[in-house]
Amino acid sequence: MNVQTYHGTMGKPRIAIPIPTSFDPEYNERSWPQYAKAVERSGGEPVAVPLGDEAAAADLVKSCDGVLLPGSGADVEPSKFGQPRDPNSANPDSQREQIDALLLESAEQQSKPVLAICFGTQMLNVWRGGTLIQHLSESPVNHRQRGVTEAHLAEVAPDSLLARAAGLNGSANSEMFHVEQSAACIAVNSSHHQAIATAGQGLRVVAKSSGDGVIEAVEDESGKQFLLGVQWHPERTYDESRESKAIFDRFISEAANRQTKS
Repeated sequence: MNVQTYHGTMGKPRIAIPIPTSFDPEYNERSWPQYAKAVERSGGEPVAVPLGDEAAAADLVKSCDGVLLPGSGADVEPSKFGQPRDPNSANPDSQREQIDALLLESAEQQSKPVLAICFGTQMLNVWRGGTLIQHLSESPVNHRQRGVTEAHLAEVAPDSLLARAAGLNGSANSEMFHVEQSAACIAVNSSHHQAIATAGQGLRVVAKSSGDGVIEAVEDESGKQFLLGVQWHPERTYDESRESKAIFDRFISEAANRQTKS
């Protein structure tokens, strides 16, 4: 993949972002720069992690301060969560899955912040021992609306990292959530046909689709690591959605804090 080269400035937190797929160069060329641009605009330096070479990826992630797991045109191998493959499931991408697992393990061991998006969230959940819904019905909510900025509402737990990161209390960096203890709704885009069925070990469900209860976000329940997975694509609505920008700002802030402490 001939991704655009992003030249970081000394001191910017470096964010490892895997190439989305091992099989679709056009998808990679279209999608990877969107994640990179969002990271860069929030103050980070995006670092492309190639697939197919775990040793190289392991060396590369050592120099990074955070990990972003992007979307993909693939679906997670269903045997990893104990299910036969649904006929509607897309082909798995073993190279992408191997790199995601490597990056998640490295981030956990070194307490690096992780932001997972769409397929990345599903991969995170399966890596933690959770299961997936392999194909969602288009009713009552159609979750496959690529290109639509506001596809449906997501209800966010008010005491969650996601709520703080998204600035739902008016401050993306506040550690307190001074609002009435009821779910806040945010409008999200939606471009997926799979979703989390049961949350993985140590993951807390913190957002659901208001229309059908599909899980929209999970986070580390211990609070020891900034670990957030969202089912939607905040990189695509960075300009249109205050919450999308705030999520990236908080993620990069966490990476910068870790960089300072290391």
